[in-house]
Amino acid sequence: MRSINLRYVDEEYDGKGVLVRYGLRYPDDYNFGYDIVDDIGVNDPDRTAMVWCNQEGDERRFTFGDMKRLSDRTANYLASLGVRKGDFVMVVLKRNWQFWPVAVALHKMGAVLVPATFMLKKHDVEYRVNSASIKAVIATCQSGVPEVFDEAEADCPTLGIKVMAGGSRPGWHDLDAGIEAASDEWTRVPTAAREPSIMYFSSGTSGYPKMVLHDHLYSLGHLLTAKHWHCVDPEGLHFTIADTGWGKAVWGKLYGQWIMESAVFVYDHDRFDPAEVLPLISRYRITTLCCPPTMFRMFLLHGAERYDLSSLQHCTIAGEALSPDVFKKWHDVTGLKLMEGFGQTETTVAICNTRNMEPKPGSMGKPSPQYEVRILDENGEECPPGKRGEIVIRAEPRVPGLLMEYYRDKAKTDAAIHGGYHHTGDTAWYDEDGYIWYVGRNDDMIKSSGYRIGPFEIESVLAEHPAVRECAVTGVPDPVRGQLVKATVVLREGYEPSEDLRRDLQEHVKRETAPYKYPRVIAFADSLPKTVNGKIKRTDIRKLDEGL
Repeated sequence: MRSINLRYVDEEYDGKGVLVRYGLRYPDDYNFGYDIVDDIGVNDPDRTAMVWCNQEGDERRFTFGDMKRLSDRTANYLASLGVRKGDFVMVVLKRNWQFWPVAVALHKMGAVLVPATFMLKKHDVEYRVNSASIKAVIATCQSGVPEVFDEAEADCPTLGIKVMAGGSRPGWHDLDAGIEAASDEWTRVPTAAREPSIMYFSSGTSGYPKMVLHDHLYSLGHLLTAKHWHCVDPEGLHFTIADTGWGKAVWGKLYGQWIMESAVFVYDHDRFDPAEVLPLISRYRITTLCCPPTMFRMFLLHGAERYDLSSLQHCTIAGEALSPDVFKKWHDVTGLKLMEGFGQTETTVAICNTRNMEPKPGSMGKPSPQYEVRILDENGEECPPGKRGEIVIRAEPRVPGLLMEYYRDKAKTDAAIHGGYHHTGDTAWYDEDGYIWYVGRNDDMIKSSGYRIGPFEIESVLAEHPAVRECAVTGVPDPVRGQLVKATVVLREGYEPSEDLRRDLQEHVKRETAPYKYPRVIAFADSLPKTVNGKIKRTDIRKLDEGL
């Protein structure tokens, strides 16, 4: 390995080998597609980039030379369809292998990659396409995704190009055939490091999802993620369990891992099953693993001790709080300590347990040396150890990895980035040793099985049901998923609470929005607690649920 990452970083370690200083350097025209993928593809073409398999038993292995050729062909094909620099392209490819050459190709073209989950419904698609003026969609043929876009297309005037992977359908271009026929000679498109590169829709609590826009430096910001938190082995195989529609996928299945010249492992499946995943760790000799605590808990409940996990060198968790019992049991089974990390769609990993740190079970770790992280009180003063406050990140000057803005929403951008800081909306406290302990959200965000779920969308969908007069959506504690989505519903006159109505409301939400958001718990009430101004007091509902 040529240690390509060394050209981008300045690092300093303490006497125990713990990272204490970290700085990034980069050219003004930095582009992940050219400066990472093509660099390795030309100079070390046979190095493994990805090992992919699916539930049906199919397997494909890709080298960096393959990825260079495939992404060049993909760029030529998409250009022939009319995709240009600056266009926003929604990519809904689940864990299909095509996601990787498509993502690299869009970066090379200077188009903006907009990953999305395959669970979107018609109104989800309409909102996203119209909010961002999406020009093209590249979608899997699976899970009814093309049908949803076809259904929404009439109300999406900017959507002019539809491309399908893995199949064919009237009105859609065939991605696989197009890549196969395209030239692999591609001329570099001039791009700037600070130009838009990728955008995610991130669930909010007081409105529809925000559009989190990142520049090309976002990929470089993930070098620390892979090198010092995931601790990937350049000769090993890293496995992050995440669908490509979520930000966690590029955290752990693309950017930092490839900058480290490490291969990524992808298991193409729909529903997580520990009985399917555990044997893969042994079969493919996975060296580093990252997934939410819920999945580690499910591994243990399934009997992880019955599997050969000896290839694992390092394990990380993120997405929800880690309970000390899971930490201890996983260590008992594997001898490995779960190294927690914290970040947002707006950032790369901002707080974590880096290489050679001694983790404290339940703590997120210490601030990443990549960022200046503080905990501030309501007056903007730094909190002393033990006092709760908001996690903020220095935003001036802007460090690679921090969002550019909330696209087309200056008010939300200004609300989040002010006073020289990016305000995360998450509360925590320091201990005397500098470790940070998570408390919760300033708002009403629900974290369930690694998903971040805002109540607004679910409440809006429930309000469309003829039986619902008003409702409030909150999270309730759950030992497996962390939290469950709960809807407290006040019925219209003429409707009575029943199990049939409860199931009908759940099915209504599943039909109208991404199914993972549906309320697993529904409580019927005569009224909702409100402020004098008529605002629903979700805090009061949560206190009742928690027995406070």
